[in-house]
Amino acid sequence: MTYVIAEPCIDEKDKSCIDVCPVDCIIETERQLVIDPTECIDCGACEPECPVEAIFPEDALPEKWLPFVKINAELAAANA
Repeated sequence: MTYVIAEPCIDEKDKSCIDVCPVDCIIETERQLVIDPTECIDCGACEPECPVEAIFPEDALPEKWLPFVKINAELAAANA
């Protein structure tokens, strides 16, 4: 399992989550932050820090934001 950053982060990019991530798996892209699923250690430190509640464990991601699993992976790979 990994964590996923969903739609509420688009054009927000508060970056509070970056400060608490122990493995630097959160990447800033043009319009939002994303989590690199290959680097995420599933610690959950980022989730409570998100002021717009955009971070979810992959298995608890609301159905309407399921495409963000793929979006996070693709944007992380493209911006690594």
